[in-house]
Amino acid sequence: MDPYIGKMLDNRYEILELIGRGGMANVYKAKCHRLDRLVAVKILHSDLAQNADFRRRFMDESRAVAQLSHPNIVSVYDVSCSDDVDYIVMELIDGVTLKQYMERRGQMDWREALHFITQIVKALGHAHSRGIIHRDIKPHNVMVLRDGSVKVADFGIARVASGGHSTLTQEALGSVHYISPEQARGSHIDARSDLYSAGVVLYEMITGRLPFEGDTPVSVAIQHINSIPLSPREIDPTIPEALEAITMRAMAPNPDNRYPSADAMLADLEEFRKNPNINFDYQNMGFQDEEEEEDLEHTKIRPVPSAVKNATPRESFDRTGSTPRPQHRRRVEEEPEP
Repeated sequence: MDPYIGKMLDNRYEILELIGRGGMANVYKAKCHRLDRLVAVKILHSDLAQNADFRRRFMDESRAVAQLSHPNIVSVYDVSCSDDVDYIVMELIDGVTLKQYMERRGQMDWREALHFITQIVKALGHAHSRGIIHRDIKPHNVMVLRDGSVKVADFGIARVASGGHSTLTQEALGSVHYISPEQARGSHIDARSDLYSAGVVLYEMITGRLPFEGDTPVSVAIQHINSIPLSPREIDPTIPEALEAITMRAMAPNPDNRYPSADAMLADLEEFRKNPNINFDYQNMGFQDEEEEEDLEHTKIRPVPSAVKNATPRESFDRTGSTPRPQHRRRVEEEPEP
């Protein structure tokens, strides 16, 4: 029997049932007796709550996220500690995750994908304007409501999980299909890392497949650093060229070649929505031509960062029945070891 079921937090939130499990916390459906409404309560795991520094980061990040107010972001109502139970109270969403939706639908019509990614990027723009980077954008953290709108959840949680650093921790391995190259390397990240992840989500929606797959999470992380995916139109020629261009610019290996901001990406999405035949004259964005890729004589492979090399994968993230495909290797200059 779950010890929290039936428990009353702060004489206000009655825990009704468990609705989700995570590496840092479990999520419960609860009733707020003060406002007579149903809410979601995320309770930090007791073993993590023993760490005072972790508790402080959890509470600080949660309070920062509580300041966000946007129709495409799951609202945080309250942050508190009751009888040594650290928890946050959030909006209860009646819907499914985008990942669940994608598993049911498979490859989406590009118009539906455009509808979803536009809302995700709007949410990121709002958060970034207030100095908050999500760090873990993936379909599992996006909720699809019955009316077709989406809400992004779990802002700031990845920062707490990594202790404020961008190393490839065990918790981060679960998100490895969507992490940016700089996240995989354990380098400094900024808002453009969220845009890379959003680009991966868009890629998956319009192609029905992930850009990189492998036998272990670590192998996928290394591909984010050293490889480039097939372009969406190589997988499905019916995908509009402009939408492919937006996707690949968001996923550019070098952050300087990506969109500089969520607002800039949103502007292109809106232009494309108005005119699907628009031509975005983007440059190569850091992807090498195949002729250059085949010139292996001058190719240098970036050393595997210790954050990736020393990670112990917990599980394989290959899709059932999927066949690993050869990836195009892009040329990268060797960096000195720090």
